[in-house]
Amino acid sequence: MSASRPRNTAPTAAPSWPVLQAPAHWRQLDFISDLHLQASVPATFNAWQHFMQTTQADAVFILGDLFEVWVGDDVLAAPGFETRCARVLQAASHRLTIFLMRGNRDFLLGAAFAQAGGLTLLDDPSVLNFAGQRWLLSHGDALCLEDTDYLQFRSQVRSAAWQQDFLSLTLAQRQQLAHDMRMQSEARKYSGAPYADLDEPMTCSWLHMAQASTLIHGHTHKPADHQMTEGLRRIVLSDWDATATPPRAEVLRLSAAVAGQTEGNTVQRVKAARAE
Repeated sequence: MSASRPRNTAPTAAPSWPVLQAPAHWRQLDFISDLHLQASVPATFNAWQHFMQTTQADAVFILGDLFEVWVGDDVLAAPGFETRCARVLQAASHRLTIFLMRGNRDFLLGAAFAQAGGLTLLDDPSVLNFAGQRWLLSHGDALCLEDTDYLQFRSQVRSAAWQQDFLSLTLAQRQQLAHDMRMQSEARKYSGAPYADLDEPMTCSWLHMAQASTLIHGHTHKPADHQMTEGLRRIVLSDWDATATPPRAEVLRLSAAVAGQTEGNTVQRVKAARAE
């Protein structure tokens, strides 16, 4: 399961990234990421469930790490926390469109989960055409170029060979390995070790290749609106933790301009409890 160090995980040539054309009648889109849902934190699950039940958006985009960990779609074979989450998504899918991008914690989400949740899996990155503007969507981890150890790990676990080997293990074995990796991640977090942010030159390169002016992403847990060179923009989504003080459960809402108004498309951050 070993892999050599990648020379560069970000594309340098014009890519064939998928382009999603929003229907003309869509007026409001909600973006969330990094919820890290797990059975041991019911408060965050409850906040997310309420949001999915009440948002009036035309579509919800989940840009990675919906789950704290995902060891394979076969976890859905038995009733449990994962099937509860799938039911929440399935219920919401009857009144709005849901897109899900895999993150660094739940990159093994597959077609069976998408079907159970009534959603569409979204490649990372993807381009969104909405309200006369192109938006680049990504989880964001592939652009953290200074974190070379993580990028080597990412290259390894995203390979078909590694995933085939991992998924051939029993569910119990995979869950134990995932637990061990989470413990290592928690140890790093509490050690105070710095985390890499997105590389700005490569981020700008991605935007140029996508012919977009704004990137929307998660991963870093550092919500902000970064103005970059040449009028380019990077909007960072918040992570969710309903047990934090104050609680973190924020939605990025993108609204199309209304005919007759002087303002263009608007982007606003909304508390999930008020995102109706």
